[in-house]
Amino acid sequence: MPTYVAVVVAASLAFVGTMFDNFFAFAAQLVVTEAKRHRRVSWAHAFSVALLVVIAAAVGSVLAAVPLRLVGVLAIAPLALAVHAFRHPVTREQYRRGVVTTFALTLTLGGDNVAVWAPLLRANGVARGVATIVIFALWELLFVTSASALAKRENIVRWGTRVAPRVVPWLYLALGVVILVECHTI
Repeated sequence: MPTYVAVVVAASLAFVGTMFDNFFAFAAQLVVTEAKRHRRVSWAHAFSVALLVVIAAAVGSVLAAVPLRLVGVLAIAPLALAVHAFRHPVTREQYRRGVVTTFALTLTLGGDNVAVWAPLLRANGVARGVATIVIFALWELLFVTSASALAKRENIVRWGTRVAPRVVPWLYLALGVVILVECHTI
């Protein structure tokens, strides 16, 4: 697979896989937020995701001293998250709304993002890392736009909130494999 096609696939899988449950949590939060505040709440979400990318990049750069194949061992994080999610599926009810809540909630739910994104950014090098970040930004734009549109359909948000716990473990499992492959551990 050509290098940049692999970057697009890996970055897309990493973003969508770690943000799938967050997508429905964010859409549910928009459902309980006044429509006039959606733009500010969406910006808060986007800034929080940007901060998660910065944190993941910082962790990835700290890992620069570690041989890439050993960084692949960090695939244990999404694999452990998969096992945990298979054993303990969780749905998140959203009752709070607002900019601060959105920012804090996105950061709180972002531990898995950092765990997956850091080794991926480390594995890619600078050029591919920048491409990964651009792909993340495009996905975030699509994510926020789609969640805003979806918030108008509460029944779909409820369905997604119910389905996410069954899908997320499989996404984490796939992410663990992607990290192992991208780091040339397997």
